[in-house]
Amino acid sequence: MMNQTAIFIDAGFLLSLGGHRAAGTTLRSAFTTHYEALVRGIVQTVKKNTGLNNLRVYWYDASKDGLFTEQHKRIGLIPGVKVRLGRISYNGEQKGVDLRLALDLVGVARNRSASIAYLVSGDDDLAEAVEEAQDLGMKVVLLGVAKLDSRLGVASVAEHLALTADYIETIPDHLLDGAFTQVLEWDKNHSEKTSLIAKSPAERATKPNLESTVPTPAVMSNKPAIKSFAEAVPEAEVVYSSDREKSGYQGPAAYEQKELSVAEEIGAKVAESWLAFTTQSEVFDLLADKPQLPPEIDRTLLKDCAQVLGEWKTDQQTIRRTLRGAFWEYLDRIV
Repeated sequence: MMNQTAIFIDAGFLLSLGGHRAAGTTLRSAFTTHYEALVRGIVQTVKKNTGLNNLRVYWYDASKDGLFTEQHKRIGLIPGVKVRLGRISYNGEQKGVDLRLALDLVGVARNRSASIAYLVSGDDDLAEAVEEAQDLGMKVVLLGVAKLDSRLGVASVAEHLALTADYIETIPDHLLDGAFTQVLEWDKNHSEKTSLIAKSPAERATKPNLESTVPTPAVMSNKPAIKSFAEAVPEAEVVYSSDREKSGYQGPAAYEQKELSVAEEIGAKVAESWLAFTTQSEVFDLLADKPQLPPEIDRTLLKDCAQVLGEWKTDQQTIRRTLRGAFWEYLDRIV
């Protein structure tokens, strides 16, 4: 087996954690990702930890019809990066990403192309592929984002996957802070101005204090646009496990009402953040399709909620209905 490494990155997983760290939400319009610096930093981290050269970085993401976007093309042109795309389904879910990653991981191990694989993902579904690669003689290391209050020491990683890997390492904080940047915030009245655009002329006349419906950018803020939702429930411990009956909150947050309350807060916060970065035409389009939400907003609701309640709690229909209902309720109050 070649004495070198290979890096497998679930882009949705990494961008969600990095974006949430920088902007307090996984909404991609709320942050900018410096892809070349991110990839180069991960490769350098792996080399520093192992002393080995890297075969390739495999970058897994999803797109409509599995076609390359301009962003994917730019990432694919980074030296040493191979972009592999799944598809985005009608309801906004990724399809085929985990399968491609699993096949590539096992394929590299079977061809003896690398001796150590670094996996940037938290998905429990990859545990079987990890074990297969290990049986073929490859070491598999989880590379995650540090989370000190987690039992695993990393954020949003399924316990079964963590137990399957040979060991866990973390991406340096300074690398994440440099690779993810919160976008320019609008002034504090932007959300109200944007919502006013969607009102009728008669309704607009009731708020003459707004001098213009054109938002103006503010200075770059060092604080997130919205507060980290994990900070809202410090007494809770998120426990990830493939055994869903034992996953989720322990302690006071185990009560369903507490979880629904957190979901309501997250739904409202995502709506607030979306309004802060949206445009006039996007407001019109969203209201025209009510109650259906665009896939990007729906994914953001679910991912932000998963940061607090865990993936399995977010799968519950009551939680999902509460998230979406709170999003629309906030917009109804503002718009």
